[in-house]
Amino acid sequence: MSPATKERIATPATVAQAYFDALTRHDLDAACECWAPGGVGRIIGQAELVAPGGVRTYFGEVFAAFPDFALELLDATAQDERCAVRWRARATFAGPGSFQGIAPTGARVELEGCDVLVVRDGLIQSNDAYLDNATLARQLGLLPPVGSAGEQRLTAAFNTKTRLARRLAAGALEPVADGVWLLRGGFPLKTMNVYLIEHEGRVTLFDAGIRAMGKAIVTAAGGLGGIERVVLGHGHGDHRGAAPGLAVPVFCHPAERADAEGDGGAHYFEMGKLSSPLARFLMPHLLRSWDGGPVAIAGTLTEGDEVAGFSVIELPGHAPGLIGLWRASDRLALVSDCFYTLDPQTGRKGRPRVPLAAFNHDTEQARASIRKLAALEPAAAWPGHADPLTGDVRAALERGAEET
Repeated sequence: MSPATKERIATPATVAQAYFDALTRHDLDAACECWAPGGVGRIIGQAELVAPGGVRTYFGEVFAAFPDFALELLDATAQDERCAVRWRARATFAGPGSFQGIAPTGARVELEGCDVLVVRDGLIQSNDAYLDNATLARQLGLLPPVGSAGEQRLTAAFNTKTRLARRLAAGALEPVADGVWLLRGGFPLKTMNVYLIEHEGRVTLFDAGIRAMGKAIVTAAGGLGGIERVVLGHGHGDHRGAAPGLAVPVFCHPAERADAEGDGGAHYFEMGKLSSPLARFLMPHLLRSWDGGPVAIAGTLTEGDEVAGFSVIELPGHAPGLIGLWRASDRLALVSDCFYTLDPQTGRKGRPRVPLAAFNHDTEQARASIRKLAALEPAAAWPGHADPLTGDVRAALERGAEET
């Protein structure tokens, strides 16, 4: 047979048919011959196989666990190099082999699924296989049957765990101002502040709290259009914590980039400056538990840049590149750790003050930034922890800047 004739016969549909026939016969040699060396097969939710060895190993284990495994092709659609195949598999989990660590149960399995193959030069280059893993788990006995008392108990337990985890991780969204909400997190005092700014149907996060707040942040932002980006007021672990897990672009000041992508500023922390021996012992452990780790920075922001209806203001000191967001229309300031209204050693709330020297890059510069913020005469200034300043904000900030 000439190569041209062979190529006409080896269409994506005929190659797919040959491949599934080989699997039904448990003929691993023939099945592997259908693959281009280095081709990638993805069993979605289970495995990624590199041909031919990965295909041989995976299906060898399947056949050892399901000795009567058989595939039936229900229909196929091909276009150009791609062929989509809908199939039905039937088998008995009789062993002697296990399946993904599960011992044989004798269960009867029947599943439908779909494979999408890319065939070139008569060989499979890639294959994405989609199957209902939940139904498979039910048929194997890992999950209770649909509608059963066991499923109801499992669902109730899962919902209880979810509600408890959310309550521990974060509170409810609180309105701050037009288009701005606050999500408080951190067990047990909920003193970690994340701000959600709704702008043009999407959400900009200002600060990302601690790692444990990630799911609560995503849930809260989902109701406002979903997260478009994160703006870090600074890169300390209790402010970048959830950012690595959010899978959105993250921005910060250029002077903060190295710390956000590095150790979160830990290289300049001086725990010996904490007045409480207990805090000196606990704080390093807390910071590690809060921190989600280094985060890739997509871009940087400097004084005067516009973000979601706010202007960036530079407020360095606590961190070398600390920034806040300022909205002149209602004189609203979101300022991360420019100032504290909380003593992190005791958890006590109170008047505004300079952040603790133990965590500051430059305490005197932090004082100057508080004065700079005061000069804007905010109607409300919302910090990175605990409660906001309202009323005579300027006077409160000016007094706070002078305290030691």
